[in-house]
Amino acid sequence: MSLHVVLGFGPAGAATARLLAEEGHSVRVVTKSGRSAEPGIEHIASDATDSTRLIEAARGADAIYCCAAPPYHRWASAWPPLASSVRAAAEATGAVLVMLGNLYGYGPVDGPMTEELPLAATGPKGRARATVWEQTRELHEQGRIRAVEVRASDFFGPGVTDGGHLAARVMPRLLRGKPVSALGDPQAPHSWSYLPDVARALAEVACEERAWGRAWHVPTQPALSTREMVDRLAAEAGTGPVAVRRLSPAVLGVVSVFSPLIRELKEIRYQFDRPFIADSSAYEATFAVRATPVDEQIRATVAWWRERLATTG
Repeated sequence: MSLHVVLGFGPAGAATARLLAEEGHSVRVVTKSGRSAEPGIEHIASDATDSTRLIEAARGADAIYCCAAPPYHRWASAWPPLASSVRAAAEATGAVLVMLGNLYGYGPVDGPMTEELPLAATGPKGRARATVWEQTRELHEQGRIRAVEVRASDFFGPGVTDGGHLAARVMPRLLRGKPVSALGDPQAPHSWSYLPDVARALAEVACEERAWGRAWHVPTQPALSTREMVDRLAAEAGTGPVAVRRLSPAVLGVVSVFSPLIRELKEIRYQFDRPFIADSSAYEATFAVRATPVDEQIRATVAWWRERLATTG
């Protein structure tokens, strides 16, 4: 039995930890607050930016999965110490470092995004994510650590709640047949990374030496617009057609006064105002994980939200 250490227990961290436990691994999750133990998973309360404590928590690990992230509005200042600590733990323990990344680092591009594109983002959040991987890859190339990054588009599916664009702001209203709001152009093609596929990709590359030293895109189904996704979700839910209203710049401006999250979304509005398409063909040509069929994603997501709302009200 091998030890796998997962940093963070948000949607991706939780899905990854539980998948690894189901596969028979010993799993240790590190979060600031800690949690009660669950089958196959040990939870430790520790600040991941404290490299000394993180090294101790990761001692003996085969892999470290960085699924943690600072608060969205603090990325520029908080990512450097977190990433530095995670790299130090990988170097001290010899564990493979698996970074969960996103597509921010590319910045606005014309056409589908591939892993070969330069990390040319100029905004603070895009630069923060790009720099994390550039510095991590440099240590890998120096032979000091073994590292790989898995880049996902916007999360979708069971377990995705407050941070998802097709989650808490959409699903409760959709299940009641009420209109939903969309950031940007609801007709623009957009890639959605299904959360279970994110977890499966992270677990797969940790054990694949040929994956290390570069970034890979999570296997993701062909892009569908917000409008198309809402239509499919509503059809599965049996609510009938649901209106999708574009949030106007004026409304966003007012809401951003009170919401740090909405205020910070200004930098990445381009992702919803134009096609935002991830090409995952390189991953699919090399490894085993494939994107879950869209119909299966839709069924599982509607069922999960129905159960969640029945429990929480």
